[in-house]
Amino acid sequence: MSRVTSSAAHVDGLHLSRRPSDWPIAEGYSPDDESRWAPETAKSTTRTEFERDRARLIHSSALRRLGAKTQVQMAGSDDFVRTRLTHTLEVAQIGRQMAELLGTDPDIVDCACLAHDLGHPPFGHNGEAELAHIAQGIGGFEGNAQTFRILTRLEPKIFFEDGRSAGVNLTRACLDAAVKYPWSLANAPHSTSKQDTKFCVYPDDEAAFRWLRSGSSVPSDAGRRTPIECQIMDLADDIAYSVHDVEDAVVIGAFNPVSITDPAIVEDIISSTRQWYGDRWDPDKLEDAFGRLRRDNLFLIRFTGTRSSLAALKNLTSTLIGRFCSAVERATKEKYGSGPLTRYSAHLVIPEDTSYEITALKGICAHFVMQPDEGLPLHMRERKVIADLVTVLMDHSPRPSALLSAEFLEDWDRAESEAGRLRVAIDQVASLTDGSAMKLHRAVFGENE
Repeated sequence: MSRVTSSAAHVDGLHLSRRPSDWPIAEGYSPDDESRWAPETAKSTTRTEFERDRARLIHSSALRRLGAKTQVQMAGSDDFVRTRLTHTLEVAQIGRQMAELLGTDPDIVDCACLAHDLGHPPFGHNGEAELAHIAQGIGGFEGNAQTFRILTRLEPKIFFEDGRSAGVNLTRACLDAAVKYPWSLANAPHSTSKQDTKFCVYPDDEAAFRWLRSGSSVPSDAGRRTPIECQIMDLADDIAYSVHDVEDAVVIGAFNPVSITDPAIVEDIISSTRQWYGDRWDPDKLEDAFGRLRRDNLFLIRFTGTRSSLAALKNLTSTLIGRFCSAVERATKEKYGSGPLTRYSAHLVIPEDTSYEITALKGICAHFVMQPDEGLPLHMRERKVIADLVTVLMDHSPRPSALLSAEFLEDWDRAESEAGRLRVAIDQVASLTDGSAMKLHRAVFGENE
């Protein structure tokens, strides 16, 4: 998709995009899409506003911390498996490529992908569940809602004139693309899965959310709809998660690909899939998905850990990613043409067979990795670490704890209630990495606690 209609400069063989203030923005986008919650007067003459957003996320401390946060296996427990950061980079690569194929601004999708996991706390789903339990009386805790809070409040970059933080202050289009569940906990749809209820807005972040959804490019009846850039991010996340976490499960020995030739094992995986991802997933269609994957010889890999078997496994992941992306590209273009597809002008078309194959792969990880780990002493220990750290930060309320970092002290001082101070304590604990949470806990409670 062409971003601008004017000519561009070439230097030493490199193509440099130039964008003086009087040049048009990307096709299909409006000046309102480039607006920011906290007004900024500075503009770039060499980058689009969406490229500036991407740079802000790349340089953010929240993104750097993902390198030491759990994806599925605890961060640092294995040199091969993904962390939240490596997963995020893989999602961004898949999302950006799909955006380019569909005529959507790739920088907006890239921003959404880079941001999508910023709010995840230490210890992955396990830490998220404990914080959700602690925060149930103040609007809940959810990784996606914490992402929105980071983007609009917690990440230090831009401030309003009255001194309030506006976070990284993304453009409306980029921020909207990162909001996967545009509702609060109180308005969240009922969930039949083992995963926590999904939402993106805490009560005290509703002002930012109202600004976001008031833009002229957001239909008045948008409701629970998300822009196509967000839909691409969501699919890229699902594809990366389903494919790469299965790859990790194979390498650590939790899953033998040949095992899905056993009908009894497939039946158990399907049961776990519906427990984790909800009973809307039809068991017969999940079984058909496994059948298609078997018939296409996608799991005939005997993994031995050799370089050749690692290459075969990597080629399998590449084949699966290409399979899913190509199916969605074909289906979407068949309905909408070749683009450009922007904001609320189109919906991503995901064939049902593709959705079921992706979910079947996610079910493999749920069955062989996540479910067996649920009752492990380590997971119980992780939840205790989270709970203890929140408790110690709140022990002297309304006075701030000595453990409260300077970054959060101003938020604490501004909080007008115990609920507000609890949210600040949760913000600090959620910002920790797996290692820093463990280290702080040892410092406070001792090595043998």
